[in-house]
Amino acid sequence: MNFPSELKYTKDHEWVKIEGNEAFIGITDFAQRELGDIVYIDINTVGDEVAKDDVFGTVEAVKTVSDLFMPVTGTVLEINAALNDNPELVNTDPYGQGWMVKVSLGDAAQADGLLTADAYQALVGA
Repeated sequence: MNFPSELKYTKDHEWVKIEGNEAFIGITDFAQRELGDIVYIDINTVGDEVAKDDVFGTVEAVKTVSDLFMPVTGTVLEINAALNDNPELVNTDPYGQGWMVKVSLGDAAQADGLLTADAYQALVGA
């Protein structure tokens, strides 16, 4: 499994890539493996401010539907449109083309409380 060190992680298996006052968010390699083949992403929070730990959408796999939890408070600026036609990008490239939302950060300091790659790897036992 892959645990990029430049990202921050949550106990709920989301990752965050912070770029200035914005962040890209998706689910981890571990999460997509646990879910299996992803068939649909449902996110309808564009323009909404979503508080840390609140649900910002769902991911549907062949065997289950899981909530997506916002790792940091932010306003959803963009949803990855490529996932509409190719939700499997989350399986094949979870940290690249499989990103889910881009947000404007409400409080960048919240990222300091997230897990490092090493801490996340220890959490999932990989």
